Amino acid sequence: MQGKKCRRYFLVTMLLLSTIVRAQQERFVFTTAWMAQAQFAGYYVAYERGFYKEVGLDVDIQHPTLTSSALTRLKSQQCHAAMFSLLSAMDFISQGFPLVNIFQESMNSSNMLISRWDTNPLKMKGKKVAIFNSDPNYLTYIMDRREGTHYQWVRFTSGINLFLSGAVDATMVVSYNEYYQLLQAGFKFTDESIYRFSDHDYNIQEMGVYVKRDYFEKHRSACQKFAKASRRGWEWAAQHPQEALEIVMKYVRKHHSPTNRHMQKLMLEECLRLQINKESGKREFRVREDMVQKASQMMRESGLIARPVTYKEIMGL
Repeated sequence: MQGKKCRRYFLVTMLLLSTIVRAQQERFVFTTAWMAQAQFAGYYVAYERGFYKEVGLDVDIQHPTLTSSALTRLKSQQCHAAMFSLLSAMDFISQGFPLVNIFQESMNSSNMLISRWDTNPLKMKGKKVAIFNSDPNYLTYIMDRREGTHYQWVRFTSGINLFLSGAVDATMVVSYNEYYQLLQAGFKFTDESIYRFSDHDYNIQEMGVYVKRDYFEKHRSACQKFAKASRRGWEWAAQHPQEALEIVMKYVRKHHSPTNRHMQKLMLEECLRLQINKESGKREFRVREDMVQKASQMMRESGLIARPVTYKEIMGL
């Protein structure tokens, strides 16, 4: 009997201590760019390994849905931070929705254009090209206008069936997801049929974490802590890819993501590769000022934004 009382007392004490510690931490709600997958491994690692707690943050990692996007959640104050590509963030800022980048994950473009017909996609003028419906295809539009390809756009939400069925002549994919899905489906490529944007004049870094400017000005410390712990999470994932994959699969199973372990292994490897700056050969986790200037110019010339968006705006300087 005495043992039961002691055990109950211990459990109550631990619960109280946990509540006190949690109360001392600053709540930080973060929305990823898509469903649970290895694209967000570093953030999962930072949470599971306690890196966020160590810097005093009570982080809640959420995922968007088809009816509730990351942008919608950020605008409606359902979260404090959300993931966007650099070009998306520039578009939002130009429209009067001020954002600040607090953590830059990607250093390279993952965009690829793949032809069905063993033909250079840039030579397929006027052909039907599948593009993502859920995300603005800025680089595709820019390339189409600069190269004069005049594609017929066919929108899709996700998956590769539209391409495999022959309904389109080419499709946009990202190198860490649909590209591997096509390989797993048995589709054969040649070098001629693949156009990697990063190998040409369209290498603009992609995903980063953004907050609204007013939140940034009031909570700079929380933003800095999140960036520090997230970087640590990604660096740990790069050093321990197998353990990081186990953590990813925990989230995949929890959120019922339609994928498999092999696919997530490939995705993790590619996401880690995209983080490496081609020039320095290092993971730098920073927004490149030269890429912002280049992207702003490309977006303006293509009529996608009405005014320049500067590096200082994006960094909250």
